[in-house]
Amino acid sequence: MSETQPMIRLDDFLKAAGIVGTGGEAKVRIQAGEVLVNDEVETRRRRQLRTGDEVNWNSEVWVVEVTDDD
Repeated sequence: MSETQPMIRLDDFLKAAGIVGTGGEAKVRIQAGEVLVNDEVETRRRRQLRTGDEVNWNSEVWVVEVTDDD
């Protein structure tokens, strides 16, 4: 049995955390280079995040915590 870490896409994380209101807003902010993941600009909205990753937007930092709800 292989152990895989649960992941969440960056755009989905931004919506779930209440950082943005819609997927469209997430797309615009990510593609504009406004979002950092682990201190690096990230322009891929489908970037997979794992627990412990840090998302920075507008001088605020969120630490990702993904749970496996299956």
